Amino acid sequence: MKSSPSTPTHPLALLAIDGLLTDEEREIRATVRAAADRELRPHVAGWFEKGEVPARELARTLGGLGVLGMHLEGYGCAGTNAVAYGLACMELEAVDSGLRSLVSVQGSLAMYAIWKHGSEEQKRHWLPKMAAGEYIGCFGLTEPDAGSDPGAMRTNAKRDGSDWVLNGTKMWITNGSVADVAVVWARTEDGVRGFLVPAGTPGFSAPEIKMKLSLRASVTAELVLENVRLPADAMLPGARGLSGPLGCLNEARFGIVFGALGAARDCLESAISYARDRTVFARSLASYQLTQQKLADMSVELGKGMLLALHLGRLKDAGELTPEQVSVGKLNNVREAIAIARECRTILGANGITLEYPVLRHANNLESVLTYEGTSEVHSLVIGKALTGEQAFR
Repeated sequence: MKSSPSTPTHPLALLAIDGLLTDEEREIRATVRAAADRELRPHVAGWFEKGEVPARELARTLGGLGVLGMHLEGYGCAGTNAVAYGLACMELEAVDSGLRSLVSVQGSLAMYAIWKHGSEEQKRHWLPKMAAGEYIGCFGLTEPDAGSDPGAMRTNAKRDGSDWVLNGTKMWITNGSVADVAVVWARTEDGVRGFLVPAGTPGFSAPEIKMKLSLRASVTAELVLENVRLPADAMLPGARGLSGPLGCLNEARFGIVFGALGAARDCLESAISYARDRTVFARSLASYQLTQQKLADMSVELGKGMLLALHLGRLKDAGELTPEQVSVGKLNNVREAIAIARECRTILGANGITLEYPVLRHANNLESVLTYEGTSEVHSLVIGKALTGEQAFR
């Protein structure tokens, strides 16, 4: 006689992940998850289908939730630890990668650049309102011909009296067309420097990029600078050279290490639920060995990725996290997340290609996450250099 189904175990419960978190970390995760499920999830499929998102309303909502720059100290920021920030990213990306991207760019790129490298006046002017979601920021590093090689940037800033004059183009800039301030990196006679460019500055424009097949619930733009004149105090005084923007990117990549797992978890939860409810040949789809093999493999990879993310988070909180370790996390967790999303689609069959279920939306989004803020190839080379001592980028 066939036994009745037992109570299913959640994929992350297989490795007792919750026991590795503090009470505060679990509470923050639960708060973000509840708010995301209540205020974001009901709308995200529609935003994705239309390719439009109410970015300003979202920024205020996320600011009220306290997740914008939540890992920074002071200036209206919550000052949480790195693991709590990672868990928040995970819950946001479980809804959609575009929402986590908004938070990452706002907090770990634009706000972090000002917090780390800005003057006290710049911090006081921008950070409190950015933390509240009243101001939106973007981060202009990538260029049409300088993606993985930021050292090849052509955007330049030249002195004209006490002012700076900027010329150049940035590409694939999240939040760009809705940003109140752009952190723009430009080549100067003194190396690469960062500048704060307020929206509405003459010569500065940010046309939105349309017709995307990925990250459709996210604003993406080009930044165009044509003789943009800025006062001397628009420059970030604490950043000189590529170490400035690359340090900011490591902050954002850390959030991706957790965030990508949120997308994977959401896909896996959807696939398990679907498989338990779907009847095939008079049995539940979940009762077939091939289905269980897929679910088991995916749960193992999700659990391993979560353990890696938590380990990196503890290293970051201890001040010991290295760029190579961030590359390990980004490379592994995004690669496994997209594989999980694609496999989950096979379990859902034709239903998996609709927006009624999240799996193909997540898979499409993860195609962007796989290549932004360092492609898998670049992160492989970062790890390879650490292992061999040999530079393979050129």
